[in-house]
Amino acid sequence: MSSVKIECIANEGSRIGESPVWDEKESALVFVDITGRKVCRWSSVTKQVQAIPVDAPVSSVALRKSGDYVITLGTRFATLKWKEKLVTTIAHVDKDKPNNRFNDGKVDPAGRYFAGTMAEEIRPAVLERRQGSLYTLCSDFAVVKHFDQVDISNGLDWSLDHKTFFYIDSLSYSVDAFDYDLQTGKIGNRRSIYRLEKEESIPDGMCIDTEGKLWVACYDGGRVIRLDPETGKRLQTVKLPVDKTTSCCFGGKDYSEMYVTSARDGMDKEWLSRQPQAGGVFKITGLGVKGVPPYPFAG
Repeated sequence: MSSVKIECIANEGSRIGESPVWDEKESALVFVDITGRKVCRWSSVTKQVQAIPVDAPVSSVALRKSGDYVITLGTRFATLKWKEKLVTTIAHVDKDKPNNRFNDGKVDPAGRYFAGTMAEEIRPAVLERRQGSLYTLCSDFAVVKHFDQVDISNGLDWSLDHKTFFYIDSLSYSVDAFDYDLQTGKIGNRRSIYRLEKEESIPDGMCIDTEGKLWVACYDGGRVIRLDPETGKRLQTVKLPVDKTTSCCFGGKDYSEMYVTSARDGMDKEWLSRQPQAGGVFKITGLGVKGVPPYPFAG
């Protein structure tokens, strides 16, 4: 597709940029810098980035129905009031694992906040294995644990009919599907729908388009790939000018723009000189598909 255009809209040099989510009310892209410990917001109007520093690694951000945001911070679910720069803890997980932190998170179609944990990395993608779990924060602030033995809990999204939950545990190099019950939030019958090729490297963040196809950011693969979850086939590859692409979401007025976050942690001077936009946020236009607006947390 020759019409695909990629531009770096925010060259913030995030250490680990992650969890992009479009905030329609603000006409803005919200994202986090995990090891940089800040929640960022890029305005499509002013083209400026505002950042709020926090006291622990912040790994995901989501909209909240009542306004502002929810975040995963260290091993805590928390709320974030943007204007007041106020963070309030809701719940704590993995208390028996002081070396753990949350990683990616997203809100399901019923307003529950799904997020998983992992051990702190020694260096990128190197860590103590099987220390993480997948959790849900419900609207009444109760926390449900789905399963443990996770390496790096990562990308998540739901099928358009809300009957399938898609999930990535990065070091399995697989995109998995579960049967999903919208009423209860229960998941089951795990299966792999796509195994990554060697050059695609590590599957990271993920989103879905209005045709029901998945987009996966490939960490160390410098690309996002489009997958058909029904056939398990890769449909499209979009390469970016940085290797450490971390996550993706759709946004803009009609959700026809894709936003991709990236990281620079683990890159030496020579590597960074070749990729000066590492850690930046990229906008991809001309994909010819639209995305699904994010669901807000109901609590």
